[in-house]
Amino acid sequence: MTGLSASEADAGKLPQALPDIDWLDTDEIRLRQTSYWDASSLTARALARPTTTEEVSNVLRIASSTGQPVFTHGGRTTCVDAVRTDAGDIILSLERMNRILEIDPVEGIAVVEAGVVLQALQEAVAQAGMFLPLDLGARGTCTIGGNVATNAGGVNVLRYGMMRNLVLGMEAVLPTGEVISSMNRMLKNNSGFDLKQLFIGTEGLLGVVTKVVLRLEPDVGARDVAMLALDDFDAVLKLQADTKRTLAARLLSFEVMWGAYYDAVTADGGHRPPLPREAPFYVLVETVAAEAGGGETLLSLLERNLEGGIIADGVVAGSERERSDFWRVRDDFERILAEPPVYLYDVSLPLRSMEAYVGEVEKAFRDAFPDGALHVFGHICDGNLHLFLAPGTAGSDRPDMRRTADEAVYTALSRFEGAISAEHGIGREKKEWLPISRSPEEIALMRTLKRTLDPANILNRGLVFDV
Repeated sequence: MTGLSASEADAGKLPQALPDIDWLDTDEIRLRQTSYWDASSLTARALARPTTTEEVSNVLRIASSTGQPVFTHGGRTTCVDAVRTDAGDIILSLERMNRILEIDPVEGIAVVEAGVVLQALQEAVAQAGMFLPLDLGARGTCTIGGNVATNAGGVNVLRYGMMRNLVLGMEAVLPTGEVISSMNRMLKNNSGFDLKQLFIGTEGLLGVVTKVVLRLEPDVGARDVAMLALDDFDAVLKLQADTKRTLAARLLSFEVMWGAYYDAVTADGGHRPPLPREAPFYVLVETVAAEAGGGETLLSLLERNLEGGIIADGVVAGSERERSDFWRVRDDFERILAEPPVYLYDVSLPLRSMEAYVGEVEKAFRDAFPDGALHVFGHICDGNLHLFLAPGTAGSDRPDMRRTADEAVYTALSRFEGAISAEHGIGREKKEWLPISRSPEEIALMRTLKRTLDPANILNRGLVFDV
C-alpha cells in the first residue's frame, strides 16, 4: 500500500483504498461510548484500527491529500472533550498496536507500541523487577500513546516528573504521512533538536505517536502509607514542607483531600473511612519504606508532627490491602459522579494560593448554585488541584449552567496566576480559556507549528485552539 496515490482514494473511500487495515463502519462505531465521561454513542464515517506504523502513515497521507479530518483515539479517558467526532470524520485508533516490544532491566527501559494500556505495562514491568513511575486513576483503560499526547502526570510526579520526563525515544507519524523515528535509548542525548517534544503534551495536533521508549526505575519495594486528618490548610502546608525536607529521597506521593470530598466518598454505601469523617483536610502520604537505621521514617515524622499539633489524627496502613483501601478513597470518585451533571476541572497554582483560590471558587459557585456541591483533591506538592462542581437541583434548568461553573473556576484562577490545565490538557473544553495561561505570542507560535506540520489541518481539528 505504500505506493498508493491520492488519486486512488478520496475522503469518503479510505476503507476501500486501504483494505488491509481493519475498519469499523458507522453501525459498529455507534456501539462505542464516546468516552468515560460521555456515555453517548460515537459517530464517525469510519474507524481505522491499524497494526503497523506503515498503515498509520497511509491513512494520514491520504487524509492529508484529500482534506479528510482524522481524530486519534486511545483509551478515551480524556476529561476535556477531545475524542468526540462528527459523522464525516475518520477515527484512528491504535488499540491493536498494543505490543510490549522489550523490557530491559539492564538499560532500565521499556519499548512499547502506543496502544499498550498503562496497567498492562505496569504489571509487565513489575514482573521484570522494575518500576514504571507513571500512575493515575485511569490506569486500566488509558494508553501509553494517550499518556504521551497529554503529558500525563498522576500520583508520582513529585519524585519522577510528568510523562515528559519518562520518554527517552519515540516514533511518530506526521499528519502528512512522514514517519519520524528517533527511538533513542539513552538518558543523555543532546544531539540537535529534541524532536520528540513536538509530540509530548500537544494532544495529537502535530502527529500520531506509534512507538515509545520509556525510562524505568528499580522496583521501590515495600512502601509506607498513612492517612492523616488536619485541622486547617496551614497545617497541610507545614506538613508537606516537613515531609519533602526530611523524606525527600523516599517520598512518592502527597495527596490532599478537602473534607467534603473525603466525606462524600466515604458516606454510607461508599468506602470505609480509614479515619473519622468531617475533618477539614485529609492527607494521603506514601513513601519508600526505610531500612533499619536509615534515618527518619514516615512513622517518626508523623509522631513528631502529631506531638507538635500539626496532625490531628492519623493511621498507618498495616498491610497491602489497607494500602489499597486508602488509595481507593483518593482514587474512586464514582459516588460524586452518581448524580450528573458534574463538571471536572484540573488546575495548578502556587501552594500558598490554594486555600484562598478554593474559597473564591466556592463562594462564586454557591452564589450561583445554592444547593450545589464542590469537591476538591489534588497532588498538592506539584501544585495540582482537581475540582468537581455539581450544580444541584436548583441550577438544573439553567441553560448557562456549565458557563457559570467555568467562570467560577477560571476567573478566580487568573487572579492567582494559575494554569487552566495541570495534566488533562485543553481539548475543546478549555480552549476558550487558554489565554489565561498562555500569552498571545505563545498561542501564535503554537498555530505556526500546527500549520507547518499539518498544512491541511486534518489531525484532531478544533482541539486546543482554532487554526
